[in-house]
Amino acid sequence: MYKKVAILGSTGSIGRQALEVISSFGGEMQVVGLAAGGNWQLLLDQVKTFRPRFVSLAREEDARMLAGVELEMPPEIYWGQEGLERIATITEAEVILTAVSGAVGLRPTIAALEAGKDIALANKETLVAAGSLVMDLAAARGSRLLPVDSEHSAIWQCLRGESPAWVEALILTASGGPFRTLSQEQLARVSADMALAHPNWAMGPKITIDSATLMNKGLEVIEARWLFDVDWEQIRVVIHPQSVIHSMVEFVDGSVMAQLGLPDMRTPIHLALTYPKRRGNQLPRLNWLELGALTFEPPDPGRFPCLMLAIEAGRRGGTAPAVLNAVNEVAVNAFLNRQICFNGIPGTVSDVLDLHTVIDYPGLEEILAADRWAREAAEKILVKYSR
Repeated sequence: MYKKVAILGSTGSIGRQALEVISSFGGEMQVVGLAAGGNWQLLLDQVKTFRPRFVSLAREEDARMLAGVELEMPPEIYWGQEGLERIATITEAEVILTAVSGAVGLRPTIAALEAGKDIALANKETLVAAGSLVMDLAAARGSRLLPVDSEHSAIWQCLRGESPAWVEALILTASGGPFRTLSQEQLARVSADMALAHPNWAMGPKITIDSATLMNKGLEVIEARWLFDVDWEQIRVVIHPQSVIHSMVEFVDGSVMAQLGLPDMRTPIHLALTYPKRRGNQLPRLNWLELGALTFEPPDPGRFPCLMLAIEAGRRGGTAPAVLNAVNEVAVNAFLNRQICFNGIPGTVSDVLDLHTVIDYPGLEEILAADRWAREAAEKILVKYSR
């Protein structure tokens, strides 16, 4: 097996773990492109190790800093949105790992699909904001979407070899985050430091906060609807605090197939990069004798309204999911910057969705316009939830 890979978001949590996985293949995978945000020093280390031909950074000034370093094999350096799209469309790249956070991943993912690339998808916002466009384009170009999120990877594995007609329900599991037993009064006092301490997973700050509000699970419901082409009524969410069962599929005969493993993102990354084969690795294994009890409970929509806000926006369709996603990004950032309280995240999302006039069957430019509108509207509402 020999694959050429480009990574969007190489200095983030998923990107770093993907490079760790690629290193374990001992030269059987070549990194041809890396795109990062603002951490040019870490990107420099990655360039020295993996020697990609092309790299990109978010800002021109960071790109110039990188360009000023003497390297034995200097890459071509790009920046900004154009740079992301350049890395996403490298001719020799066979797989593009999209691991950037937020709606910024939409344009480069579409560019990669238009170029006929397979996408290892860790950027759920792409399908949330533009699911119909993305799936139609992938089908037209013959590209494969390879799920990297642990939940969608689990469902993907459970469905292999099964007829869609046999599927009764997709069951997404959620850890419930660190606050699943707190009262409303206690939730109002949650700090960013508390929310960033996820009990099971090591993730970036944005997705960790989304896990704490259960917005992450709502976004995954929308993503699952597009990835697996099922009706909304066929997607269920259960809280599973141990994070051992990553998701399940219930079939029409009552059988349930589940995918289990330790909460380690390197496992689904490994599978996406080696698909259609499975390759051995040295990642930690479950110890069945020490596993203990696996428990389940329903999500509490009163305590965590973000879950239902996301599902309702997904059902409404059109530009509603793009607005939901954009407002959530703004609100999460404000919470991380200690500007608003924890409960201000769902409050801001709900308020902006109420203001939005949904456009049905939007094109890409209408989706991006809705995204911009939502961010501006959110900034005006944030003061309502300030600390």
